[in-house]
Amino acid sequence: MEWKNKVAVITGAGTGIGKATKDLLRDKGCIVYNLDLAMTGDEIAANYIQCDVRNRQQIKEAVESVYAKEQRIDMLFANAGIHLFANIEQTTDEQFDNIVSTNIAGTFFTLRAVIPIMKQQQYGSIVLMGSDQTFAGKANSSTYGMTKGAIGQLTKSTAIDYAPYNIRVNCICPGTIDTPLLHKAVDVYVRLSSTKKEDVYKDLNKIQPMGRIGQPGEIANAVAFLLSDENSFMTGSLVSVDGGYVCQ
Repeated sequence: MEWKNKVAVITGAGTGIGKATKDLLRDKGCIVYNLDLAMTGDEIAANYIQCDVRNRQQIKEAVESVYAKEQRIDMLFANAGIHLFANIEQTTDEQFDNIVSTNIAGTFFTLRAVIPIMKQQQYGSIVLMGSDQTFAGKANSSTYGMTKGAIGQLTKSTAIDYAPYNIRVNCICPGTIDTPLLHKAVDVYVRLSSTKKEDVYKDLNKIQPMGRIGQPGEIANAVAFLLSDENSFMTGSLVSVDGGYVCQ
């Protein structure tokens, strides 16, 4: 695939999987725009747009800004999301609203802003950020798991609706990955359970069939494939990259 000067939009590309994907696509020659809450030290200022995906007007304006400069958007990775470690009774109204607004509404309105552009150009490739919890339930994860299940269904319906316009929509479903999101979740668990942090990470490695947690770059490689034209007959797929966790 010819990557040079393809235009990609990634939400939440300041850290973790989003950053790894942003760096990989830029190394391949893509023009990559990062829509995120804050600009990191190594960010290309011209390609950063401050955007809170909980705010649909900010999403709309950010996408319009990219289109005004580039006159096209070839790829979208709707990556932005947050985690919540809590069961139903422990989840406050504010926490519920925040995670639904970020993970579900943020993804939906990012799609709604980008799809008309791709529809007009009769081409586009989209990846949504799912999770191993798109497939499997986990304790103390009712609301987070709910949001990732919803993204799986959003992937399928959107893929069907826009296949006639040559727009592919797939969902990447990472397992336990070494990201700031994971570290925050571990910190919460340690605080609530009084377990030693090193023991938590040992257990996380142990429960993976491959014996270790994943790295952001491993997910970025899979996202790049899903975004590429090399998977030209693939849409509506929920793709596990989890070291074998959900096949147990």
